[in-house]
Amino acid sequence: MRLLCFIMTLCFIVSCQGQKNSKNKALVDRISRIENGLQSNLRIKYGDSVSIQYYNIEDRMKELNIHGLSIAVLNNGVIEWARGYGMADTIQNKKVSTKTLFQAGSVSKPIAATRALQLVEEGRLNLDSNVNDFLRSWKIPENEFTTKEKVTLRRLLNHSAGLTVHGFPGYSNKDAVPSVIDVLEGKGNTDSVRVFRVPGEKVGYSGGGYTVMQLMVSDLEQNEFSDIMQKRVLNPLGMTSSTYANPLPKSYQNLAASGYKSDGSQVPGKWHTYPEMAAAGLWTTPSQLLLWAKAIQDTYQNKKDGFLKAETVKEMITDYGNNQGMGPYVVEDLFGHGGLDEGFVSDLRIWKEYPISVAIMVNSNSGGDIIREVFLSIAKEYNLPGIYHRLRTYNEQSKKQRERYVGTYKFSEEATSKVTIKDNGLEFSGGLVANPIFLLPESDTLFFSSKSGTYFEFVFENNLVTNLKVARYNGKKTKE
Repeated sequence: MRLLCFIMTLCFIVSCQGQKNSKNKALVDRISRIENGLQSNLRIKYGDSVSIQYYNIEDRMKELNIHGLSIAVLNNGVIEWARGYGMADTIQNKKVSTKTLFQAGSVSKPIAATRALQLVEEGRLNLDSNVNDFLRSWKIPENEFTTKEKVTLRRLLNHSAGLTVHGFPGYSNKDAVPSVIDVLEGKGNTDSVRVFRVPGEKVGYSGGGYTVMQLMVSDLEQNEFSDIMQKRVLNPLGMTSSTYANPLPKSYQNLAASGYKSDGSQVPGKWHTYPEMAAAGLWTTPSQLLLWAKAIQDTYQNKKDGFLKAETVKEMITDYGNNQGMGPYVVEDLFGHGGLDEGFVSDLRIWKEYPISVAIMVNSNSGGDIIREVFLSIAKEYNLPGIYHRLRTYNEQSKKQRERYVGTYKFSEEATSKVTIKDNGLEFSGGLVANPIFLLPESDTLFFSSKSGTYFEFVFENNLVTNLKVARYNGKKTKE
């Protein structure tokens, strides 16, 4: 009988080990398919054919001059896998690991918003009251735009407060780092933060607004913002290796990746300092970001109070216009945020109806392309909605047709760009861009970047080109 029991126990152990090995192999195979299945985010249709090219992740990093990359995937409440690729610092020969810290850029915003929303739940802040009622050390100057409508916390968080300053470049190791109040007063390297249109009128991205929120939280709690975030948000979520402290404390520096410019050169001093911590100052890893993602996703999907109350998360994930929630962006299938600091690019995406979240961080200014390609590969492997290729159609134009667009376009007093003929398309150079962009024709009015797919729209009047629209910019064609 004892022998029979021993044999049965042994068979059970062997069976469990076999199942574990099988699961491990399935996961290894899954990761391999993702790593070797990168596709260009842009697909160009030539006639009836679409050219598709596949890449290996490390080969693609070399091709794009990207030194380091880190990925983490949350599935069914656990981090299913996380991996680092390449170098955290080429000079020190330091490789990227899953514990390597990256600057999160604007991914800092939704995590920072969490503390403000906690204070609302505690009754210490109000989403719809004038923020000047809570600010102590500085006030938003009143002007003609604030006569009837006021800057509120809700409007700060969803970028509808009507405030200036889109983003921040940070400060190098040779720069004096200003105080938060000096930043708001324009005494740093950005303009002063002021109301320039009626609050609530429309959504317009403002890192300046998040810096106001940062000061308001610090004023209310009478403490440094980084310490507040560590104690009230990061540590309780298990994000104990993350920090909002700027400059980065020495205790974190050994784990920190160095940032790199698009040409592959290292950012002087390795990284910039961001006193605008709520807007751009978080240091973290993809795995740590997913701890925040899990807390918000669980509450959203289960509709039960968690780290934040269910009603708070519902408001946080509401689209207030232009796909903007109170912290994260919000689209049909997912929510999250992207980030860009000097030398770093990151992206966090959280699915609404799937128990999956993904965070990717890169230590290069040119990391955007590979991040999109990795997301496409992951979405294909996990059968996730909401992530699609950008498809553009090439329609041939003769040289004579393309001569209509040639000229100089003035976008502002400081930015004048030129359009010239090149090969079977056009070249856009100077002004808005540091490097020339090759454009291919899709129609009489639309050309697109052969690399990114970004549209360049030419405006005609009486059969003559008068303007060129690129994203939010509008350039007027000047007379030669």
